[in-house]
Amino acid sequence: MKSPALTTASGIPVADNQNSLTAGPRGPLLLQDFHLIEKLQHFNRERIPERVVHAKGSGAYGTFTVTNDITGFTKAKLFSEIGKQTETFVRFSTVGGERGSADTERDPRGFAVRFYTEEGNWDLAGNNTPMFFIKDPIKFPDFVHTQKRCPQTNLKSATMMWDFWSKAPESLHQVTMLFSDRGTPDGYRHMDGFGSHTFSLINAGGERVWVKWHFKTQQGIKNLSAADAVRLAGEDPDYAQRDLLDAIARGDFPRWNVMIQVMREGERRVWEMRTGWNAFDLTKVWPHADFPRIPVGVLELHRNPANYHAEVEQAAFSPANVVPGLGYSPDKMLQGRLFAYHDAQLYRVGTNHQHLPVNRPRCPFHNQQRDGAMALENGGAAQNYETVEANGSAAEGMGHGEPGWELHGKAGRYDERGTEDDYTQAGNLFRLMSEAEQDRLTTNIANAMRNVSSQIQELQLAHFHRADPAYARAVQQKLKN
Repeated sequence: MKSPALTTASGIPVADNQNSLTAGPRGPLLLQDFHLIEKLQHFNRERIPERVVHAKGSGAYGTFTVTNDITGFTKAKLFSEIGKQTETFVRFSTVGGERGSADTERDPRGFAVRFYTEEGNWDLAGNNTPMFFIKDPIKFPDFVHTQKRCPQTNLKSATMMWDFWSKAPESLHQVTMLFSDRGTPDGYRHMDGFGSHTFSLINAGGERVWVKWHFKTQQGIKNLSAADAVRLAGEDPDYAQRDLLDAIARGDFPRWNVMIQVMREGERRVWEMRTGWNAFDLTKVWPHADFPRIPVGVLELHRNPANYHAEVEQAAFSPANVVPGLGYSPDKMLQGRLFAYHDAQLYRVGTNHQHLPVNRPRCPFHNQQRDGAMALENGGAAQNYETVEANGSAAEGMGHGEPGWELHGKAGRYDERGTEDDYTQAGNLFRLMSEAEQDRLTTNIANAMRNVSSQIQELQLAHFHRADPAYARAVQQKLKN
């Protein structure tokens, strides 16, 4: 039976449910895309009261210490001198499961870091993988629905997952990472973290570079076998939470080396022409050979929260929170998250969630926002509006000395499927693995795909083949066994 035509909640026909409205084929997004906005707003309000994604998490306080000078790239004060320390709060999480799910499920892990700087809070909300499943936020609610429960059975559905992935080849890079050994990390201390998106740094001269953030664990990478992950899910579903809590309590403070990859605008254009890849595409990584990692500092966690609900459950991150000297990029997924995360926190925690101690900046703050639920700091008798100056405020670029972006292209929805390279980096990741790692990867995938339809299997095998024929052959053979 033919599916009914897709419309908005107001009954307006949806012209395109796959591609956001952008200025040119590579963005950025346009706020006038009411279908994208409505879709994200409804998605953010689908669960009460837990997070839609990253529902189960663990957190700890710590410090970030500068070890290397990057003031040539950024004027952000937290990097102003070697040895400078900034208080931090980090929340780790699984992504797809509910609050009661097991810590050892095969899933990406959230890696969100808040820096309480003297210029306000900087939130770097990333994952333990440098890439993601999709590159356009309009697909995000659909993707996450496939990772949740079937509306008819209330069971997790391999068919829903693989149906989505098999028809979205852009997901192959992340799928390869997810079903590798790194899909089941041994707790939170033994995994790396990534900002994942392309961000920007702005120096005192107003010059911008593009940047990716990396957190390299000093504890060393450790992963659980598929069998051990399943066993621990039954024996100790809070395994990662317990491990982090106990390590900090006994003084075994986990640490990560903080690094950046830097790409100048001229380098971006040359690199994109040479590789055909979009530097702002979240399904891609920047090879270290092209853009080596530069050391910045060390993140250490040394204090457990005193109250889980107040400090971990109500921690409200948003990648929109950046301080002067840091900035965004035209990454479509990042642009969507700049809206969606804050909107989710407004719904989930409340209008004044920034007033809670874990979310409150450590520096003085002032605005004209008033009233609403939990208005702990309501401004008193202070003026609740901004006086309008006749001559304007003489803002430059995007503010704080950050230069504007040059935008070009016709506004429209651009479908780049079939024209983008979604296979080379996934194949490169497969070829980087040892034979034993490849064997475990393809075994994990075959086990996960075994009960889906042959049509979905064939579509997915075709993607594996385009990444590397050996990848497809191994999965296919194991599906037959």
